[in-house]
This record gives sequence, C-alpha cells and structure tokens, in this order.
Amino acid sequence: MLNLKFIQENKDTVIRRLAVKNFDAKELVEKIIALDNERKNLQKESDNKQSEMNSISKEIGSLMKAGKKEEAEQARANTTRLKEEIAALTARHNSTQNELNSLIVRLPNLPHESVPPGKSDADNVIVKICDNVPAHEEGQLPHWELAKKYQLIDFEVGVKITGAGFPVYKGLGARLQRALIYFFLEENIKAGYQEVMPPLVVNEDSGFGTGQLPDKDGQMYYVNEDKLYLIPTAEVPVTNLYRDMIVDADQLPIKNTAYSACFRREAGSYGKDVRGLNRLHQFDKVEIVQITRPEISYEALDDMVKHVEGLLIKLGLPYRIVRLCGGDLSFTSALTFDFEVYSKAQDRWLEVSSVSNFEEYQANRLKLRFRDKGDKKTTMAHTLNGSALALPRIVAALLENNQTPEGIRIPDVLRGFMGVDYIK
Repeated sequence: MLNLKFIQENKDTVIRRLAVKNFDAKELVEKIIALDNERKNLQKESDNKQSEMNSISKEIGSLMKAGKKEEAEQARANTTRLKEEIAALTARHNSTQNELNSLIVRLPNLPHESVPPGKSDADNVIVKICDNVPAHEEGQLPHWELAKKYQLIDFEVGVKITGAGFPVYKGLGARLQRALIYFFLEENIKAGYQEVMPPLVVNEDSGFGTGQLPDKDGQMYYVNEDKLYLIPTAEVPVTNLYRDMIVDADQLPIKNTAYSACFRREAGSYGKDVRGLNRLHQFDKVEIVQITRPEISYEALDDMVKHVEGLLIKLGLPYRIVRLCGGDLSFTSALTFDFEVYSKAQDRWLEVSSVSNFEEYQANRLKLRFRDKGDKKTTMAHTLNGSALALPRIVAALLENNQTPEGIRIPDVLRGFMGVDYIK
C-alpha cells in the first residue's frame, strides 16, 4: 500500500499519477488526509489527558500525607474521570485508525512515470516484436482441435469431473506439460533463482500482503470452513515467505522460482476468446520473484524481461513485448511488461507472461524491510515478479505454430524431456 506520510506530503502527485490508471483518487485522498489529521488530534488529546492523570496521581499520595483527605478524594475523582475520557478517546482513535486503514488499501499503487495513458489493452505500447512472426494460413487447426486429434487434452471429461476450465491432460499432452515445467524451472535455476515448492492455499494475511485482497477477492476460490484461498499465482506464497521480516542487505537480491497450479474464477469471461486453453480456471505456471534494493529494482526488472524473452526464443515462439498502459496496469503494479506469443491458427496474440515491478507497494503491506550491517535504520524493499512462464497459452501456441503434415514438431529444447521429436 502507499505510504501514509507520502500521501500527506504529496497529495497532488498521488492524485495526478493515479489518474494515469484511470483512478479518480481526489475524494479518497482527501478523506485519508482528514482521517489521519483526526487520528493525530485524538492521539494528542489522549496523551495530554494521560499526562494530566499521571501528574494528579502523583499528587494524591502527597495530599494524603498532608492530611488533605478531601482534596485527595477530589483528585481521585478527577483521575477516574480522566480514565473514562481517555478510554473514550482511545475507542475513537482506534475506530478512526481502522477506517483510515480501510481507505488506504483502496488506493492502487502509483504507476511509474513511463507508463503511457490509456483505457484498455488496445492502448498498450509495443516495445519489441520478433522478426519470425509467421503469416496466418487458412486451414490451420486451432489447438483445441489438435488436442483432440492427437488425444493430448480432454476438455469434455474435465467438465464432467469438475466443470468448464478444468482440462485433463493425457499421454503426450501431459508429458508436454511436465517437460515445459521442468525446462522453465531449470532455466530459472541457471539464472540464479532458488527453487521453492510453496503451499497452494494461503490465508487472508498472505492475500492481503501481495495485494490480491481485498482487490481481487471475487476472482479467488475460497475455502469457507478453513478461511483459506486457493492461490491465483505462486507469487502470493513465494513473496509472503518474507512477510514481517527484516532481511540483511547482503542477502539481496533474493531470487526465487516456483512451479504451482493456479486457480482463478475468471468471473465474467465468456465468448470465443476463452475456448480451449485460452482462459482456464486451473492452470500450471512457473513464477520468478525478486526482492531487491529500491535503487536497483528497475535494473532487476530489465533482467527479468530479458530472461523471459530468452525462454521464448529457445522455444522458437514468435513473440512481442508490450508496455502496459495505465488502464491495463494491475492494482499493485508500478510498471508491467507483458509477453504475448502469436497464435498462428487463431491469428491473434496470446498473453503468456506479465513481468512487474511493485516498488515498495507490496513491501509496505508485507512489512518487508532490509537493513545494512551496522545500521539501525531499516528500509522498505522492492518486490518484483514475472511468469516464466504460464503454460496454457504456451502449449496452445506450440501446438498451432508447430503443426506439420508429419505431426506436431517438438522444439529442440524440449525433445530431451519429451523423448520424441514429433507428436504423431
């Protein structure tokens, strides 16, 4: 979340920059500042009364020793009154603090100054496009037909077992999933990321820490009895490994990677764009997460973008990189680059990765700080994450772009894991 002091001292900047996200923050910011001032005044009044009560309490003993019983009783009455007034002030202070907290978390992260204005993904800026984008060919089969033809994925039986958006991978389809997961993890490890295997369910504090809650509450699967959420991405548990921690500066950057199943309700998603693997409720993804110093977090972002680009190059997939505009930027992100691969049969670009810098927004929620050796002062870290990579649309693009008369050609980097050159 945003720093309260920063909001107080930079009100106009907060309002101006959040307008890039198409978020009108004026009324909310004014309420936050007013509540913060009220909270401070209540605290000051309570402190003054506490100081007065302490002084009176010290006088009572002296009055009793001096035989001034009536004055001592009056002093006791005054302390009783002050206790009641302090209790009332404390209750008002706590209520004001709770209301203030509930408003602050409604403010999105500020977008980086380089984020372009815009309303939707149509306004995103293409920053790079590879030179091997194939021409669309009539008669090419979409991946859902290829999956059926080669018995790779059974969408219908997934509906029977669970519902729409929960496919069943079979045979070489399952092996392709496993090969991609292994390939992505191995490449991430080579790049210096430590592999972790996190839980697939998290508590409310974890969801709040990374910003999914309360913003994306309606998109997450919830286990009512246990008050736990199924994770929408490994970003949530992996980043929360460091919640409520002060890490040593010499540990930075912290780089972790994790494979997990991901669960998203995707409420309101309908139409042709959700066919097959294009949009699922359960899918596999490999994630990379970094925790680093503020002054080098954008260098880290550039490195992560280059790393994800390298994965797509090794898979031989046509791709482009886009800088998200304000209207398409997530609630928590300061700057995001999306990777999209070209789907030859569908003649459209499919998002397969988002690589984001959250600056200190998540760290403020997580209370994640670092300290240099010999320094008593702590500093908020910066957090970043990216998909490296999300599997469904990678599989869709691999099947569609690599279809040949001999079958589905397997990229060279996956053949050792697959044990075959073609899916026939």
